[in-house]
Amino acid sequence: MSTSDEIREIQFEKNMDLEDLLNEVNSDLRSSEERLLSDVATKYPIIFVVGPLRSGSTLMLQWLASTKQFSYPSNLLSRFYGAPIIGAKIQRLLTDPKFNFRNEILDFQSSIDFVSENGKTKGAISPNEFWYFWRRFLPFKDIDYLPDDILFDQVDIDAFNNELYGISNVFEKPFALKAMICNYNIEFLNELFEKAIFIYIKRDPYTNIESALKARERQLGSRELWYSFKIPEYYELKKINDPVKQTAGQIYCINSAVEKGLAKVPKNKKLVVKYEEFCEDPEKIYESLAYKMKVQGYEVNEKYQGPKHFNVTRKEVGNTEIPKAYSEIVELFQNK
Repeated sequence: MSTSDEIREIQFEKNMDLEDLLNEVNSDLRSSEERLLSDVATKYPIIFVVGPLRSGSTLMLQWLASTKQFSYPSNLLSRFYGAPIIGAKIQRLLTDPKFNFRNEILDFQSSIDFVSENGKTKGAISPNEFWYFWRRFLPFKDIDYLPDDILFDQVDIDAFNNELYGISNVFEKPFALKAMICNYNIEFLNELFEKAIFIYIKRDPYTNIESALKARERQLGSRELWYSFKIPEYYELKKINDPVKQTAGQIYCINSAVEKGLAKVPKNKKLVVKYEEFCEDPEKIYESLAYKMKVQGYEVNEKYQGPKHFNVTRKEVGNTEIPKAYSEIVELFQNK
């Protein structure tokens, strides 16, 4: 499932015993899950968070979860990637106060603390990236992209659609999840989901590049190694030996792809959010999102009660090479 060039640092390595057990459990549950996929009602919008790595997507998902107006893939739910509707029912059974009989089960974390490390969170019901679920359906190989027509031909569209809407129906709320694995296939997702909103979180490119470089060092031990999904420009960018310029290209190309994809999405199904403005006034984003959902027939009745602001991480760029590298990348790709 790795999307990086090399083995991860020790603290980020997989637990293969866990991987084996999860495969076994999900295989055992699959036949029961399939019986739940017929006649799934489309009641709630699906919220897809798109944009570059290190742009604030984890904070966005944590924030959405903290409002309690959205369901989301938790660390617990992620373990049922092959049977997520059953997983959602198990999560509600174990964590929803509605089903807490005489305080028998009070062991699960019930709040979101806005802490993460390279997208990873701690706690049973803290948000999870849910990539194992996505990779069940997407037939990507060396590159994390295929043309939309191939996806329409090869993806089990009914199962994919019904599982996401089915999860939201179990939780009785819109389901919000990261969808950066489909940054280059936004039109595909838009066609699949009648009720959906794409939240595009976009960060200042200089600080985004520096944050991505730091993530390379933390997770892979070197900023020379590729980190995150292998985008269509991967092989072209890998020829650039300068890691700063290569990472600048990674961020630039992803933003360009998202903006191109969203250009084909109706206004009521997309919300462009600047990371810095979100941190300054999250309530404004909450109101904009509530309006978009109302247009799609879903009413958010609760007033905003979350944080008034967040601290903007990395307000200034320490690496003086970044502005020049980004300018060269922009010129390179715009002249093609």
